[in-house]
Amino acid sequence: MKRYFHHIPSTSVDGSSSTVNGPTTHVEPGATSAQVNIEVDLQPEPSSKVVDLLNLPSDPGLRPNIMSYPPNMIEQVRRAYLLKGPCQPRNHDFPQKIEANRKRKFVSAWFDEFKMWLEYSIAKDVAFCLYCYLFSSGNSEKGHDAFISGGFSTWRKKDRLRDHVGEVNSDHNKCRLACQDLMNQAQHIEVTLSRVSKQSQIDYRSRLDASIKCLRYLLMQGMAFRGHDESEESLNQGNFMELLKLLASCSKEISNVVLKNAPENLKLTSPDIQKDIINAIAVETTRAIIDDIGNDFFAILVDECRDVSVKEQMGIVLRYVNKKGCVIERFIGLVHVSDTIATSLEKGIDSLFSTYGLSISSLRGQGYDGASNMRGEFSGLKTLILKRNPNAYYVHYFAHQLQLTIVVVAKKHIIVGSFFNTISRLCNVVGGSCKRRDMLRESQREKIMEGIASDEIKIGRGLDQEMGMKRPGDTRWSSHYGTLINLIHLFTSVVDVLEYVGANGTDDSQKSEAMDLLDVISRFEFVFVLHLMKKILGITHDLSQVLQRKEQDIVNAMRLVNVAKTRLQAMRDKEWEMMLTDISKFL
Repeated sequence: MKRYFHHIPSTSVDGSSSTVNGPTTHVEPGATSAQVNIEVDLQPEPSSKVVDLLNLPSDPGLRPNIMSYPPNMIEQVRRAYLLKGPCQPRNHDFPQKIEANRKRKFVSAWFDEFKMWLEYSIAKDVAFCLYCYLFSSGNSEKGHDAFISGGFSTWRKKDRLRDHVGEVNSDHNKCRLACQDLMNQAQHIEVTLSRVSKQSQIDYRSRLDASIKCLRYLLMQGMAFRGHDESEESLNQGNFMELLKLLASCSKEISNVVLKNAPENLKLTSPDIQKDIINAIAVETTRAIIDDIGNDFFAILVDECRDVSVKEQMGIVLRYVNKKGCVIERFIGLVHVSDTIATSLEKGIDSLFSTYGLSISSLRGQGYDGASNMRGEFSGLKTLILKRNPNAYYVHYFAHQLQLTIVVVAKKHIIVGSFFNTISRLCNVVGGSCKRRDMLRESQREKIMEGIASDEIKIGRGLDQEMGMKRPGDTRWSSHYGTLINLIHLFTSVVDVLEYVGANGTDDSQKSEAMDLLDVISRFEFVFVLHLMKKILGITHDLSQVLQRKEQDIVNAMRLVNVAKTRLQAMRDKEWEMMLTDISKFL
């Protein structure tokens, strides 16, 4: 980009002549020295250019446009020029020129009248305004540009200098006020921002710390954050907001910076802010886990399930030995998978490993459930990983295997299957309404009071706790053991409830159901299977609990399985008569 400027030979302070170095001059035929054009290459300079503030051009006719300096240096350049003051060569021999048939020249006395802003260019024999050069917006009043770019040289019209100053709201006065503000360090924006920013940072830190404390508590307790109505008129704005209010009520320092006392756009209570903080906590927690593992070996525990949005999720847990020699199990994350075939699960694991910088080569164990996509001999997940790392030994979940064994055996035996069907019906009838549950608790309370009065029941801490009919879970057969324990303790009370429903029920179907169940549970066969399964499930329940301990190892697990088998065999060989005696007393 090129632009043409009027140029005349420059004159130094001592009167010698010199020319501007660098640009190429083009002289039009018949042109005077004041009309010589200089073609200057105005290619923009890099914004990273270093500006020497001590050697800035003093002559206003030789200065570049203030906006041509790097953006981050413009303010420093302005301050440097204001510190130097306007260029006013008072002892210069100002040249004369003919204007309106009279010789005219710049008068040095004008510097006294306009001493703060008037400048004179020796190189161009024109006058400039320092204020307007530094801060002119470009949309100037008529005649204003002459004091910025071309320069003022009509010496016979001195009034133009006063006209340039203008009224209070003139462009010149606006530039003057801008210069004053720049030189007023107490009002400088950097000072103001520094002062305001420091207090804002303190308030922000207190506000953020309060939000983090609330979120950490809710995360640790597994509680919901938001409420149905978080408006200011709501009586319950949700766990997060109510907890934040509680913190504010306990600390005046927190109360002064949160909720209504916080800026409208910086309350740090929105769901997006909550998610950002939670994500930051998750990242830091995961990083701590990865750092704890270091370069050591580890095993993975994997299970997949479908969430409430009907998406397949794969949960991954890392199992390793920390620096203190303790076995540690840490949940590392959930991975969304498009399907549950082994190759998709393998890609999900690879994705998670690459995210946290883990390597398959450091894997020394795999633990899955019994699904075919996990343990398949030819195309299961464990086989795909073993092909890449033969040292990643596969171990089936012992507790899961035990449960599968119990389920298969129970379903194979018709009497046991019918027994658990009766248990499910019994829980539905006895626990089908609040009235029946209250009746069950009241009946049991009366029997406990009678037993305590007759010294048949001992009292003490943790004894004689209130019980109810637990509903067994289909996927966790260990829950059946708790159901049978409670049924044995509440048996007579359950009979009382069934008798009441059979006699006073409002629905004929309920009456018949209650009477049918009363008939079934009164038989010897039912009571026998009840005690038998309670005994068997008691042994397997103890085994299941110890198998699920994270410090358990495979050698000890095999030993515990053998112990459970020995106990079952001992029950078969030696405990029949004892159990029959207990059943007879029970009936």
